[in-house]
Amino acid sequence: MAAVSPNAYIFLGPELGKKQDEVDSIKQKLPEAETTVFYAGETPVSTIADTIQNESLFFDKRLIIIKNAEALKKKDEIELLVSCMENIDHNTAIILLSDELKLAAALDDAVPKNNRKIFYELFEREKNEWLKQFFKREGFNIDKECIAVILEMVENNTEALKRECSRLIHFLPRDKEQRESQIKAEDVEKWLFHNREESAWTLFSRIAAGDLPKALESLSVMLAAKESAQSILAGLASCFRKLGDYLSLLETGDANNSFELKKIGISAPKTKDDYAAAARRYNVESAEACLALTAEYDNLLRSPVGVMEKILMDRYILKIITA
Repeated sequence: MAAVSPNAYIFLGPELGKKQDEVDSIKQKLPEAETTVFYAGETPVSTIADTIQNESLFFDKRLIIIKNAEALKKKDEIELLVSCMENIDHNTAIILLSDELKLAAALDDAVPKNNRKIFYELFEREKNEWLKQFFKREGFNIDKECIAVILEMVENNTEALKRECSRLIHFLPRDKEQRESQIKAEDVEKWLFHNREESAWTLFSRIAAGDLPKALESLSVMLAAKESAQSILAGLASCFRKLGDYLSLLETGDANNSFELKKIGISAPKTKDDYAAAARRYNVESAEACLALTAEYDNLLRSPVGVMEKILMDRYILKIITA
């Protein structure tokens, strides 16, 4: 078994905000450290190893972050990286990050148990409370309807919520006569949709409209921003599962029932429009086929051909829209 390094860390899971908080806490332990970020699967492990083994010319302390660590699968590469992790000095820290829940066993063995953490997606009540407290600190009062709209339009992790809500507060009207301004759902939808970044949800909107060029453009922007292809597929899988629920409501005649729509997570007008558009392109069987195709490409991305990520994802979008 590999010798563990007290300065090596593994942070996994889909809850990006809490994971980033943990990374920030490591940075605080290494003030004025040189921070180097690598993406596994893009940078050769030999290059990462050289950086770890060679001292910095200008900094006494170093923080080396390896993202998409689930891509570290080859035995010789893992052994090389583990060897480096065993020998890092006390002024260097290495953090392996992944949205997945598991890495190669040899990597786990090289990191102390207390330094390995998994950050799962927040429960619904936790996300609700997070949003309430965020807006309360900014001088706003937010109700359940507004929270539902935000959770429909923003990826469900606190990093994305913080990013989008921090933008949103600059556009929301304030009541100068009240200690806390009441947020209106129509303002939330208007400004979130106007300012939102590309995400699996905006990509689904393009898919629902059958707009192949825009869908490919949206995908390209996300991949260029280092968005994990697996996380994009996970977001789309969620959308297609919700589409299946929406199609079931159509069959029972409840698709215009606001209460039933809220139960499946659809309440914002723009979201309703997207699912109505998707329902014109897909039926229950084709929505299930899209889910199966999403699972198929998720497996492909984890296989040896996963190095062709951009080609695979373009092909996936083409098949989804022409299904």
